Formats: sequence, C-alpha cells, structure tokens
Amino acid sequence: MAHLLIVEDDELLRDGLCAQLVHAGHSVSSASDGAQAQNLLESTRFDGVVLDLGLPVVDGITVLIWIRQRLAALPVLILTARDGVEDRVQGLNAGADDYLTKPFEMAELLARLEAMLRRSRLPAFGGSLEVQSSTSKNLRLDPVLPLGWLGEEAMELTHREWSLLSLMVNNMGQVVSREDVLAVWQTAPQEGGAAGSNALEVYVHRLRRKLNDSGLNIRNVRGLGYMLESDTP
Repeated sequence: MAHLLIVEDDELLRDGLCAQLVHAGHSVSSASDGAQAQNLLESTRFDGVVLDLGLPVVDGITVLIWIRQRLAALPVLILTARDGVEDRVQGLNAGADDYLTKPFEMAELLARLEAMLRRSRLPAFGGSLEVQSSTSKNLRLDPVLPLGWLGEEAMELTHREWSLLSLMVNNMGQVVSREDVLAVWQTAPQEGGAAGSNALEVYVHRLRRKLNDSGLNIRNVRGLGYMLESDTP
C-alpha cells in the first residue's frame, strides 16, 4: 500500500482516480491546483504523485520542478491531455518518472504506477544504507552488492536476504507487501528454490535471527506484509 497524491483540477476525473486507487489498496489524498499540492507536499509524506500539467494557480511543470528541488526521490507520474512530443520531453526533462496522456485506460495507469513505485523502492546507487538502533550495532547495507554490517561486524547475506532487507530499510517504519518483495526478487539472481510466499517466510525468519540483539525487528503486519522497526525513540 502506498500513500499517493493526486493533483488534478477536473473534479470528476480526480474523484474517479481517487476511488480506483483506494480500491486498488492505496491511501490517497488529492489537490485541485498546484498551490494546494505544494502545501500538502510540505506537510505530508507521500510515496508517489500523479500530476496533471494544466493546473490553475501554479501549473504542473512548476510544481514538478518544485518537487525535484525539495523531494528529489519522490516518484511522479504526469497525467495530461498534452500529447505532443515537446510536451512529453519537457515533462520528462523537468523530472517526471513516467508520462501518460488522456484519455487513458485505468489498467495502464495502475500498471505504470505499480512499476514506478517498485522502482522507487530499490536501493539507490551511492553511499551505504544505514539504520540507527539503540545499541551500538547500527545496520549498514551496501546499495549495490549483497553486503551488510551490524556495527563493525560483517553480516553473511544471500542475495535474496540482502534485497529483502534493503527494501525494508528503504521503507523503514512502513509496511512492505509480499508482492513488493516478490517483484524485486524476480530481478535478483536465482539462488535455488522458487521465490514464493513460503520461501519469503523462511528468509524473514533467517533475517530475524541475524538481527537478534541489534535493536531492530521485522514485524509481521497481518494481511499486509512486513515492517522493519527500530527501538530507537
């Protein structure tokens, strides 16, 4: 489940999008103009944005540039009636992650959103991923290689364990669904056995044992997925 912001000035389309996305299992907030969207983005954490370009008060491209200056990693899908090549190029160059023109099929929008959200949860290239704990054993993960450390002690991680733990670190304090994990595993090297729900339970159990006494815990959120938590206040 993701928390999405829908920025669309057409009330009927906005309400329809919100209803469909809620039905798909997401939580949704909405804005009817660019200024309202900026206010919501300043006060609320979102996992993704669906952004119309032809907005009143503050136009969509301006909002997109504003997002990239303040929330560089926030995924944004442009949804607009502007179907010219120059418009698409302008939107992508301004920082959009994807682009869909009106009219559109809801199934395609949902598929593009899910793909965009999956990509956003992958570890970024760059420095190590780190989670603080109440002990001296902070968790660090290499963002590219299946390597990890608890404090100064190296962790032995298989590729699936590393990709699962990286996904939870990137979504610390939020539920990671089984579907999200299995989607990431599809792109990971095979290491024996099918990457199904039963296998996932085994890998979660292994990681819990490896995180023992670290101040970190993987909580099973019934019916939704898993959440990495720290006992740090």
